[in-house]
Amino acid sequence: MSINRVIISGNLTRDPELRNTQSGMAVLSFGVAVNDRRKNPTTGEWEDYPNFVDCTMFGARANSLSQYLSKGTKVSIEGKLRWSQWERDGQKRSKLEVIVDEIEFMSSRNSNGGGSSYGGDTYGNQGYSAPAPAYSAPAAAAPAAPVIDASSSVYDDDIPF
Repeated sequence: MSINRVIISGNLTRDPELRNTQSGMAVLSFGVAVNDRRKNPTTGEWEDYPNFVDCTMFGARANSLSQYLSKGTKVSIEGKLRWSQWERDGQKRSKLEVIVDEIEFMSSRNSNGGGSSYGGDTYGNQGYSAPAPAYSAPAAAAPAAPVIDASSSVYDDDIPF
């Protein structure tokens, strides 16, 4: 038996790129920087070494979440690894990427590092202009950001920040 699950937490390295397949499915691509702490052998000090991880999200969620993600946003991602290989200009290329199943926002609306907000007004104002949510939110609001399931649709009103 093998298990293909990965959980990473870090900051977006660039603004996400939203595109569509020929069949119309939304594809959202973005990068996440994840630090690896190691001791520098010469100085003895602990240092952060960044790892840059390519991430891809598919479907209606990709389209909905693209407006809330921007460079510097801190996120936690759960998904699976996928290795792709292709040929361009006669050269074989390959990459390892994370196919996102769940994403959680780890920074508040106004502290995403990039200076821009996820949309709407300030943190406490729920002045969104989006369709009604597919389900009603629980009565007691949790202090942490929601984990969004890949099999569900996401509307602006579903995101509580």
